[in-house]
Amino acid sequence: MNFQQLRSIRETVRNGFNLTDVAAILHTSQPGVSRQIRELEEELGIDIFARAGKRLTGLTPPGVALLPIVERLLLDSDNLKRAGQEFSSCLDGRLSVAATHSQARYALPHVVRDFRELFPQVTLHLHQGSPKQVAEMLLSGEADIGVATEALALYPQLVTLPCYRWTHSIIVPPGHPLLSHDAPVTLTQLIEYPIITYNQGYTGRAHIDDAFAKEGLHPNVVLTAMDADVIKTYVELGMGVGIVASIALDPERDQQLRILDARHLFEINLTRLAVRRGVWLRGFAYKFIETFAPTLNREVVNRALAQAHLPE
Repeated sequence: MNFQQLRSIRETVRNGFNLTDVAAILHTSQPGVSRQIRELEEELGIDIFARAGKRLTGLTPPGVALLPIVERLLLDSDNLKRAGQEFSSCLDGRLSVAATHSQARYALPHVVRDFRELFPQVTLHLHQGSPKQVAEMLLSGEADIGVATEALALYPQLVTLPCYRWTHSIIVPPGHPLLSHDAPVTLTQLIEYPIITYNQGYTGRAHIDDAFAKEGLHPNVVLTAMDADVIKTYVELGMGVGIVASIALDPERDQQLRILDARHLFEINLTRLAVRRGVWLRGFAYKFIETFAPTLNREVVNRALAQAHLPE
């Protein structure tokens, strides 16, 4: 048994049993992948994959039982390498962070700047994606740290840590009728206008939908985007009323917009940081986490890694 055989098993499952794709990922040939799988099956005395002729079609029941063990062995192998790197060189290496657009655009820039000043020899890779894609990058090992508001807490394979809470704001062009009200804006007033906000599954959109649903209201959402800057652009054009994350707004930068508080309308949102359960974090990864959320020092993170979930 060797790690190349285990990687062949893992990548075959991840790539829908397409051995051509697996061979490309592992930098080998398709026959080579088939041989690695067959040799491991012969050594274990079981069929890991179901077959239709020479084509793999899925996992057998023994294969389903073995897959978590394969994943754990490969994770421990990666952890062993990281541990060695930690002790041989604490100041250089590679850190991969996956985040949604809102986090990458508005919450992370100062963190990245401060981190680079502390660890100039660490190569930092910043990936953007939907909350689901952020979770998948963590699970696949493509990312070491993930940051998002939605979805991360839904994956039991991830350890999630609460970072900060934030609210939504309403944005309108100057002179908009909503600005003439002395009292706070209501949901009933909002549904009188076209609404521009986030795509489903992004930046607290679920809390926006829930607020209207609880009142039996049906907003006219005419445009959605994953990017607050896109939403602001179309609000400036007069296409509708925007609902965006308050962290995405800057009165000096957004002088063509007027901002109305919406914290009384929509539930408060919680941004979370996540790492894959069982992963070995290098020292500079702990520092990145603490720079992003000062309450999450190394002791707190390690305690969370040892528990099922950190209370919010």
